[in-house]
Amino acid sequence: MSEEVVVGVDGSENSLAALRWAGAYAAQTGSVIRAINAWELPMVTDITGMVPMPDQRVMVEAAEAILDEAIREAELSPDVTVIREVIAGSADTLLEQAKGASLLVVGRRGHSGVIGLFTGSVATYCANHATIPVVIVPTP
Repeated sequence: MSEEVVVGVDGSENSLAALRWAGAYAAQTGSVIRAINAWELPMVTDITGMVPMPDQRVMVEAAEAILDEAIREAELSPDVTVIREVIAGSADTLLEQAKGASLLVVGRRGHSGVIGLFTGSVATYCANHATIPVVIVPTP
């Protein structure tokens, strides 16, 4: 059975770099990539204090489109098997999904926060809480 490499993909340039890194690693090791877009409902309020909830189906479709586009843009070797997965959750969910994998790969920063500063919250969380090795791919 091939080893599995889990990659967090949120559509950012950093997650695309992580996917490309994982693709090169998988091509050399024969590993299978499990590309995961773990999405969360946005936290929003309006002036009335009411929280409009987006349609979950719309969120899933958007996450699937982001994941598919990232996989296309990464131009992975045709010899690399990629399992696509869209799942509701956060960094905890990514870690849960990575249990049993040989490696977790994330980009240095995602879409949140001040771009270009430090290491992102998901990367930091994964590095501090993972039970498997974590590769944090630097900004391209």
